Amino acid sequence: MANSQSNNALAFQTFAFIFLVCTPDLISGQIRYSIPEEMEQGAFVGDIARDLGLNVRQLSARKFRLASDDGRQYMKVSLDNGVLSIRERIDREHVCGQVASCILPFEIIIENPLAMYRGEVEILDINDNSPSFPDSTISLQMAETIAPGVRFPLESAEDPDFGINTIASYKLSSNEHFGLKMQTTEDGIKVAELLLEKPLDREQQSSFQLVLTATDGGTPHRSGTAQILITVLDSNDNPPVFEHAIYRSSLTENSPKGTLVIKVSASDPDEGPNAELTYSFSKLASPRVRELFRLDPHTGEISVQTALDFEESNSYSLDVQAVDHGYPVIAGHSKVLIKVIDVNDNAPEIKVTSVSSMVPEDVAPGTLITLINVIDRDSGENGQVDCQIPKNVPFKLQTSSSNHYKLITSGLLDRETVPMYNIPVLAWDSGSPSLSSNKTIQISVSDINDNAPRFAQTSYTVYVMENNAPGASVLVVTALDPDADQNSYISYAMMANLIQDVPASTYINVNSNNGDIYALRSFDYEQLKNFQIQVQARDGGVPPLSSSATVNVIILDQNDNAPVIVSPSARSGSAAVEIVPQSAGQGYLVTKIIATDADSGQNARLFYQVLKATDASLFNVGLNSGEIRTARGILEQDAITQSLVILVKDNGQPSLSNTATILFSILANVTERFSESSNLVRNPEYISDLNLYLIIALGSTTLIFLAIIIFLVGIKCKQDRSIIEDYNSPICCYSRADSNYTYAGRPAPTEPLNYNGVGELVPNPEPYHYTVCLSPESSKTDFLFLKPYISPLPQEQC
Repeated sequence: MANSQSNNALAFQTFAFIFLVCTPDLISGQIRYSIPEEMEQGAFVGDIARDLGLNVRQLSARKFRLASDDGRQYMKVSLDNGVLSIRERIDREHVCGQVASCILPFEIIIENPLAMYRGEVEILDINDNSPSFPDSTISLQMAETIAPGVRFPLESAEDPDFGINTIASYKLSSNEHFGLKMQTTEDGIKVAELLLEKPLDREQQSSFQLVLTATDGGTPHRSGTAQILITVLDSNDNPPVFEHAIYRSSLTENSPKGTLVIKVSASDPDEGPNAELTYSFSKLASPRVRELFRLDPHTGEISVQTALDFEESNSYSLDVQAVDHGYPVIAGHSKVLIKVIDVNDNAPEIKVTSVSSMVPEDVAPGTLITLINVIDRDSGENGQVDCQIPKNVPFKLQTSSSNHYKLITSGLLDRETVPMYNIPVLAWDSGSPSLSSNKTIQISVSDINDNAPRFAQTSYTVYVMENNAPGASVLVVTALDPDADQNSYISYAMMANLIQDVPASTYINVNSNNGDIYALRSFDYEQLKNFQIQVQARDGGVPPLSSSATVNVIILDQNDNAPVIVSPSARSGSAAVEIVPQSAGQGYLVTKIIATDADSGQNARLFYQVLKATDASLFNVGLNSGEIRTARGILEQDAITQSLVILVKDNGQPSLSNTATILFSILANVTERFSESSNLVRNPEYISDLNLYLIIALGSTTLIFLAIIIFLVGIKCKQDRSIIEDYNSPICCYSRADSNYTYAGRPAPTEPLNYNGVGELVPNPEPYHYTVCLSPESSKTDFLFLKPYISPLPQEQC
């Protein structure tokens, strides 16, 4: 029945705290809740989302989470409704011990955007522990001679609860000899002493059995009992008495083993063995006290047995007793209060709450990177800490609250310059000597697409031999992008370009993956000597960035064109015919071979040589000029018809060539003055230009052709009728030299003269002679040069 009432009362108290005490408030940027201990797992603590004004639907996306300085998590937050609840049952006595205010701090971290709040949950004590005595039975021995008024300290009961829930009073069962005396120590502990109110008489009653009840102040009250067994003895009726009821001492923490704390001393008015005393810790002394301190049983000196730690406890209470050697044994009691003085023996501890270890390089100055909490377990100045980071990094520390810092950006970041920062955080306290600690925070800078691809050169020049194989690589262009991952992936493309009004993509293309530029067709130097294209490099960022480079393609000539002979030319495959006067001397310029080569450079450099000749000693040809001159004077016995095959070859590798066949007719007794202009032709500086030479040659040939026509028309009109009627008379042979006509008879050539292609002869700068023979048939009919063929006249007719 009692247990049922206790459980109902506890449940009522729990719900009362939840609905009446658990009220959130924001104080100095903190949110605070108060809850009783021993709440069930999952019990409601507070609505954090509502109290902070957060959107419940965004909690998960913003990575809402809790963090604590010591890493222990007694509470949790539901991302579905933003409610703070109990993760596990909290025992205030286990978590905080006898601390007056049991506070569980926590941090609320939210990202996207980053925000941080501090919160506290105060754990309120409930009366969940009953007082208890170290021993269920307290045994005392008293001499019957002890006078009334003597007090006997009793072992105090223990209650781990706090405040009003701890020991409030003691009660002794009813009897006529003993009473109970209550005292409160400086630290608020209730101490009970057994008071002898009436003299004892062993003969009347040799023992007593009393019940000591300890009651707490909680609601409902809880209590614990111990049985006191008192044995009445004879003789030794004076207990030992200490010099002081309470001894006080202090010493620094970390005092070495054996350090004297204090010396206690007691006296006994009895004599002999009844006055001999032995010192020891009473049963009230805790095991931890017995571990830390040693009490010499003979001298009463209390010394350090194990190093003290101020952070563990800043004070100790030692219950000591002095026991005489009489019969019965009587003990005297005293209390020793030891204060532990803090020394600076703890370096600051740096704790980093990682908010984001990856920071984009375009983050704005002032962005929160991480939270830093510096903890120093020392107190006073020894626990006051400062914290800093180097000044040569684009980050700075901003004080958030006591010993709490924010690491924020203070400048612009550039991943391509510094992709990662190792920031040393140094913390030191104000103790003497000062202690310090450091910790390195690693921050990686994530890439954004802020760099366009960049070519190694803004302009490339590549030389390609003509007649290249389609698909062959021409050039490989490479662009680099200092960005990372997708932002540095580069693709290549050709920009819109025209080559001879045709899209460049029909001539050349670029591999989008590796920048390999390759030809789509075979180039012909004679048609296309050079062209220019634009190549673009584009990265894979969003949005993408790009740059371009100019590629100048120069086509190199290959010896793929044989020389073409321009002059003299032959019609219908027959050889060209040239007339040479028999009077021509050595070095006489007969004609000039004019040839062209569509190639360029050395491939178009031409050489001339005699390949075959009727008389190899009669003519020679200029190696470079192509001029055919007589090598000696013409003799009477030389054949009047000479054949000469000229080889024209270029200087390419391999060399290409062509041939020209020229027939020379040697005519006797023909004189003609040299033209002054012939000297101009001999001078190579006037014919250096091939085009000018061709124009002059064609113009001169046309003029000569017109002069011949005019001459023949005049002959046709003025010839004597008698000459026309005399069909068998000799033909008038006109020998022209400098526009003067003479009559001369000459023998007919032994071989027919072919005047086909007269109009195509290159003007001969040397004086020349020619003879026109008109037959009767030609005089009766039409002009000689209009006939497709003129028969040779008999020798006796001309």
